[in-house]
Amino acid sequence: MTGGNVNDCTRLEQVLHAIRVPRQGLGRPRTRPDHVVADKGYSSRAIRSYLRRRGISHTIPERADQIANRRNRGSRGGRRPAFDRDVYKRRNVVERCFNQLKQFRALATRYDKTATSYTAVVTIAAMLLWL
Repeated sequence: MTGGNVNDCTRLEQVLHAIRVPRQGLGRPRTRPDHVVADKGYSSRAIRSYLRRRGISHTIPERADQIANRRNRGSRGGRRPAFDRDVYKRRNVVERCFNQLKQFRALATRYDKTATSYTAVVTIAAMLLWL
């Protein structure tokens, strides 16, 4: 949980380290996702190299300024990162979920002062949407 003026991309590593997906049988929980799909706000060399080091495939579109800089460098600009449009289209489901969560007035205006109570409100809203 961060303040409203903090970029989400600065917390990507912390979010990925917090992932714990329990297995159905015995064994420790999974801590590494198979694939990360993100918007242009996460398009940076540092994020791409971090995901590559951890062996996580990703679908992140390039920003226009990055494309122009790579073209200006010519053959030294490197090759374009892989991008799968069909995988990226599925990101729409997550964006619609965020939109539905923001329909709850308590979430949109954030009346709660502590991170714990705000997380509880998000959980309750998600449960109401799921039902």
